[in-house]
Amino acid sequence: MELLTIKQASIWASHYIKRNVTDSNISYLVQYGKVRKFTDNGSLYVSKEDLLHYYNSQVGKTEIEWKKKLGDDLNWALSFDNYKESERTKHVHRLHPYKGKFIPQLVEYFLDDHTDDFKKDVYFNKGDIILDPFCGSGTTLIQSNELGMHAIGIDISAFNALISNTKIYKYDLYDIHAVVNDLSKELNKFLADKHILDFDNSLLKALADFNGKYYPTPEFRYRVNRGLVNEKQYGYEKAKEFLPVFNRLIEKFGIELDQSKNEGFLDRWFLKSVRDEIDFVFELVKQIQNPKTKIISSIILSRTIRSCRATTHSDLATLIDPIKTTYYCTKHKKVCKPLFSIKKWWNKYSKDTIQRLHEFSKLKTETYQICLTGDSRNLDLFPELEKKNKALAELSRHQKIRGIFTSPPYVGLINYHEQHAYAYDLFGFERKDDKEIGPLFKGSGMEARMSYVEGISRVLVNCKKYMVKDYDVFLVANDKHNLYPTIAEKAGMKIVNRFRRPVLNRTEKDKGAYAETIFHLKGDKK
Repeated sequence: MELLTIKQASIWASHYIKRNVTDSNISYLVQYGKVRKFTDNGSLYVSKEDLLHYYNSQVGKTEIEWKKKLGDDLNWALSFDNYKESERTKHVHRLHPYKGKFIPQLVEYFLDDHTDDFKKDVYFNKGDIILDPFCGSGTTLIQSNELGMHAIGIDISAFNALISNTKIYKYDLYDIHAVVNDLSKELNKFLADKHILDFDNSLLKALADFNGKYYPTPEFRYRVNRGLVNEKQYGYEKAKEFLPVFNRLIEKFGIELDQSKNEGFLDRWFLKSVRDEIDFVFELVKQIQNPKTKIISSIILSRTIRSCRATTHSDLATLIDPIKTTYYCTKHKKVCKPLFSIKKWWNKYSKDTIQRLHEFSKLKTETYQICLTGDSRNLDLFPELEKKNKALAELSRHQKIRGIFTSPPYVGLINYHEQHAYAYDLFGFERKDDKEIGPLFKGSGMEARMSYVEGISRVLVNCKKYMVKDYDVFLVANDKHNLYPTIAEKAGMKIVNRFRRPVLNRTEKDKGAYAETIFHLKGDKK
């Protein structure tokens, strides 16, 4: 067996797959049990045989296999697979989780002034006004700002509009830092006379001892990856074996798991100790004097409580059943626990939010962006804009909107209000689930598709009234039902180009070959 140091392995792998492989890439493979580690006199080595096995099964074949399944017209450059995760979620793009958003590099590609073999024309310029009638979490707004363009977003969800506008506001970062520190101190005082943190620390120590014995890292991952252990059976048996330890600690520290009510989302999906802390911090947030500091503090709290829902780590995106005990975690390959306190995540997200706002403040241009809450099918744009931003309203009336870059909802994929049910429950926003276009709860049958076509086309017809004559519209969609030719026709538009891209970094469990199309539409001059 030929052994390589981490540095030797990265050099070898770079030559083998003809892509840059860093030391940290090799360390990742070791950490997650993709390859075994060997030690000699304190030095770490990996097996060349393991590396060959991994790369032959994972890397290099992907593009060939995907093009065979999806077609040779895939623009692989639009996969942005060369960008690290931190770059795909740069600065304020990760202020709050949002399912179904596109990455900022995709927006940049079509808005900026470069051309290439696929994008042969420049469509937008500095000073233009961009419209996103399905604003979501505000990616188009943020990238428009970076590129020196104005942007208007519209979203039926009040919470989506809040997320988008929160990212674009100008803040007093010193005030945010001081207020968040005060909130953290008050939370510490609140927890001082309780036993939650002592219980949590005791549970973590017991789990560390147990997992170290029965799920050694990375050996256990390696065995699972090679099919040398029945993960489901072994995980279930050992998790059951740990339950008496968990129950003894619950009794010792007098921990209450259940809330007295089970009516709303916050009642069902949070353990009692977590709910008590949420209510405590929220009452303090409501007393903050600076309006924008209050808003960003609310977003930090919302992001925090999303991470503290009583569910398994692998079910965070789908929420199958509340979990109130320790359990075998298929994501982390060990016994994990639900969250009993928000303290860790509140502290983490507070620091992270301030850092992200600071990073974006260095890139911001003196342009206007805003997201309006409303229905893009019938919203009277300029009068509504006048109420929120008179300067942008006047500019829009004068030069009109240059075009659209948006990602409409996919048919039957996401319930957009429900994904943030905890926030609607906490903040008391009005929900308008019935106004969503193509939600999951309506399915993807023929009736749902017809409703979807009608909804998207009505949005485009309404938006045309506010755009220049020679507009450019870009719609990012996975059109597996071939609905967009009909949508374009009903909207009085023509599809002039299609850009197809592989989607590599999906959160769903199905990681199979998947592509989406960026439809380029213009006015139908027939």
